[in-house]
Amino acid sequence: MTQPAMHPTLRAVPAVGGRDTADTAVRTRLVEIVVPVYNEQHSLERCVRELHAHLSATFPYDYLITVADNASVDGTWEVATALAAELGPVRAVHLDLKGRGRALREVWGSSEADVVAYMDVDLSTGLEAFLPLVAPLLSGHSDLAIGSRLHRGSAVVRGPKREFVSRTYNLLLRATMAAGFSDAQCGFKAGRTEVVRRLLAEVEDNAWFFDTELLLLAEASGLRIHEVPVDWVDDPDSRVDIVRTAVDDLKGMARIARRTLAGRGTVELPDRRPVPPPPGLGRQVAGFAAVGALSTLAYLLLYLALRQAVPVLAANALALAVTAVGNTAANRRFTFGVTGRRHALRHQLEGGLAFLTGLLLTTGAVAVLHAASPGAGRGVELAVLVAANAAATLVRFVLLRVWVFHPRRS
Repeated sequence: MTQPAMHPTLRAVPAVGGRDTADTAVRTRLVEIVVPVYNEQHSLERCVRELHAHLSATFPYDYLITVADNASVDGTWEVATALAAELGPVRAVHLDLKGRGRALREVWGSSEADVVAYMDVDLSTGLEAFLPLVAPLLSGHSDLAIGSRLHRGSAVVRGPKREFVSRTYNLLLRATMAAGFSDAQCGFKAGRTEVVRRLLAEVEDNAWFFDTELLLLAEASGLRIHEVPVDWVDDPDSRVDIVRTAVDDLKGMARIARRTLAGRGTVELPDRRPVPPPPGLGRQVAGFAAVGALSTLAYLLLYLALRQAVPVLAANALALAVTAVGNTAANRRFTFGVTGRRHALRHQLEGGLAFLTGLLLTTGAVAVLHAASPGAGRGVELAVLVAANAAATLVRFVLLRVWVFHPRRS
């Protein structure tokens, strides 16, 4: 098999014993699976042999397993080169610098495969999900594919701490970055090589945020991301620094927000699929009403909880602020049919101005009530807020329809 040219910082040991697809009369599709490793000398051999055996027995396409050593200082490189010398098709590459994103960038960027993928060396994700992961890419149906531990069809075993961190992070992505995918950090992803190469040129991170940045950029550029439910078992030997990773992720999100505001949040793709027309007024009203009902319920519950600890005006402002972000994101996607990350931050900022209108109306209503009837009970206070919110909702719908999400602007 012809090996791709290596980056100057890479040392490569080629695969041996595999099928040479370049010399066959009819070339089958080729998938390259990258396994990034750092100081994994004790687990690498077992995992690579398990992956190789599974693909040899069940995978109907040609494949290449690439062990990408991220500047390990133990015996990982020696184990990797021994596996490459024995097993086919397996190869090993060595990078002088650390960073999972850096390893994927170097190997994916020089790959000759039709589809590139990666998975964590601990094989926490069940391998039976690999063919469903890459099949939509090989058929041309999707551009990228991810395994999702948060899909309702997934079976996940992990501790409460990591479960909380993962769900909070992905919820934050959906609320602030309008992400449509459910699990940004599962170490089980793939993409069409021609598409991945275009994205890599704009992805800046070389560490753990690499996955999230790649997905956000792909979604903002109108690419289709396929999700596969997975069986996933937490690795108790994981050495990921959760706190440091979380801080780096927040910094990455802020950087992407700045880039989006500067108009550099997408990649131009000649074969981008046409955007469907926005839904009509009737569907918009129905969608807005459904989102509004859920938002109002969330607002009332949050207001009642906050009212036990803070004054009425502060409770009202906080409850509205928290629900406004989710309301804008939900209306953007389900009411007005705007998908992807393009202009998502602008929509949130403009939706915030519509929120201020609601805040002024409800705050004014409460102020008038207390001026006219200082002894009014909680029930009257709540009724006034509901009525004021109804008026604010109508104003908000008009602003969203004719301004924020107008088709000529979105």
